[in-house]
Amino acid sequence: MNAVSEIKPDRRERALAALAEKPDGVVEAIAANADVTPAEILEILPRGAAVIADKEKFADIWAEMSTWGEVLFIVHTEDIVLEAEGSLPMGSEGHGWFNIHGDSPIGGHIKKDNCASVTFVDRAFHGRRSCSVWFMNAKGSAMFKVFVKRDAARELIPEQLQKFEALRDSYLA
Repeated sequence: MNAVSEIKPDRRERALAALAEKPDGVVEAIAANADVTPAEILEILPRGAAVIADKEKFADIWAEMSTWGEVLFIVHTEDIVLEAEGSLPMGSEGHGWFNIHGDSPIGGHIKKDNCASVTFVDRAFHGRRSCSVWFMNAKGSAMFKVFVKRDAARELIPEQLQKFEALRDSYLA
């Protein structure tokens, strides 16, 4: 799903009600509460809060984010929320995978072909601005997310936020 108009009216109503209940909550929890996908929650956020880029931009977006310095990398499933801090290594494609290796705790192999879109998310999370890039699969869930990191005062790192905003803005329709 890449357009709000694709959400069926009954699902949209449930999503809107759940989002209104906890507008700055965990997207996956809001989606579960409404029995919709996280993608459907992202699609009903106010204009500009979720900017969707085509899946063909995966490698370009990754390459740009590899210049951001240390980020917060999250994999959120129904069983675990795994967080890793580190820089994103440059990736390369091979044997059907997007391979990431380097001097970072973030490394491995991503099934890039499972990515349906990339969504830039800029919204409140538990009362604070949160900015992240979600690599979405065709089921409407995040394969993984990359968050703009916070400093010791829990504020978004300005230089990284600036890079996030510039990259996101390059995909505004």
